[in-house]
Amino acid sequence: MTTPGQEPGEAFWADTEATTLREADHLLQSLAAELALPEGVFGCTHLVRGERPRVVLSFTGAPEEARRGLAEKGYEVTAGVPDAAGRAVLYPGVAGLTGTVTVGELVSGSAIDRVAVLGGSGEPGPEQRIVTRDHVRPEWRDGELVMTAMPAAGGVLVPFEVPDPTPCCADH
Repeated sequence: MTTPGQEPGEAFWADTEATTLREADHLLQSLAAELALPEGVFGCTHLVRGERPRVVLSFTGAPEEARRGLAEKGYEVTAGVPDAAGRAVLYPGVAGLTGTVTVGELVSGSAIDRVAVLGGSGEPGPEQRIVTRDHVRPEWRDGELVMTAMPAAGGVLVPFEVPDPTPCCADH
């Protein structure tokens, strides 16, 4: 699979006021519903650093009406993608990644190309179970959509990114 948005005119991104990944995820999912995006669209988040740190959204495979709809909502829309390392929130097969699945089911049933395990050598076998926590956010790496996982109790894997992270220093 190739990284979405590498073909001119195929992708676009919208600058938002989102400042956290969680906020950007919710906005992306809300916009997808409002704009009635078709199933095969890739929707990714991208971190922008600098004077105004924020999270922007990219869309690949969305109809032209979606681009116009975002512009009408007041978002600055730009052709292409802001970088090649987007974090996928919307992608083919994401709806089926709930509960516990095997690596083989995850790769064959979604746009994810492979699973990488933190601290592991090699890739997990197709029968390895993954408890998705209904929150699978793979990232584009060198043209592949890669889900990073980590070992968990019971010999299963879980996605590295947790659905509801505790903010740093939340209890101080």
